[in-house]
Amino acid sequence: MHSPPRSEGSCSKPKPAEGRDAVATGGVSRSDALEAATEAFRAAGIPDPRTDAEVLLAGITALPRAELVVRSDEPLEPSESRQFGEAVRRRLQREPVAYILGRQGFRRLELAVDPRVLIPRPETEGLVEVALEVSPSRVLEVGTGSGAVALAIADELPACEVVATDISADALALARINAAELGFAARVGFELGTWPEGGGRFDLVLANLPYVDRDREASSLQPEVISWEPDQALFGGKDGIEVIASTLETMSQSGVVAELIALEVGAGQAPEVSGLLRGVGFDEFEVRPDLAGIDRVVVGRKSTGPG
Repeated sequence: MHSPPRSEGSCSKPKPAEGRDAVATGGVSRSDALEAATEAFRAAGIPDPRTDAEVLLAGITALPRAELVVRSDEPLEPSESRQFGEAVRRRLQREPVAYILGRQGFRRLELAVDPRVLIPRPETEGLVEVALEVSPSRVLEVGTGSGAVALAIADELPACEVVATDISADALALARINAAELGFAARVGFELGTWPEGGGRFDLVLANLPYVDRDREASSLQPEVISWEPDQALFGGKDGIEVIASTLETMSQSGVVAELIALEVGAGQAPEVSGLLRGVGFDEFEVRPDLAGIDRVVVGRKSTGPG
């Protein structure tokens, strides 16, 4: 799970946009298309309306955003106008830009994403940073989703063997597609479930599990999150840490042995998660903040080494 954007908006599914198209269907310049989309997004209360318009048009035209400015007076092709008009209509329903384009960047990778998985977010790079610091030979990622963390490690640590699990067969299907597209299908093993069958010894376990408290936090989530991203990957049960707690409780029975573990957590959860780690044998801790200063990654280590 990733720290989701928040707003004071409703939790209900946004209604489809009604009436006129925000973008003409042919003969319009790039600059006019961007202005029309930006105004439509602004009127709908969408944050960063100009950025979203530019990212959508850049994705559809396959032009860098900077080049859109330089070539702003050039007309859109009819097919581009149609695609951009459809993208604008979808965005007005508060569908995330990443789902509309079907892609999301994560570190050096470009990943396929859709509503089967959470959209990878920058704060989750903290898990990859832990791996880069310790240069493990064998890593297990629990709850891989799109495969972002596992594939980033495969990309940046070529000698590392990576195993990734998820309880969602749909998420694993997309993660395997990403692995194949990026050339890592032979380097990353994917397994359905929480822990790999037969357990195993790993230098490092990473997990980005659901940690949002539905009762206390759902009403503050932006429509892009609550209405589009998968509930199973968002909500962590009681107090937002029930899934983390139950996952750690089953670790000893899974046959998985590791000296080091790193978990992404929600705001304010680090102390309790540290206590949970102590209960399963990790007795040295480090808490790392994200770029916003929120304690985001809890690292636990067994001082006596693996059992």
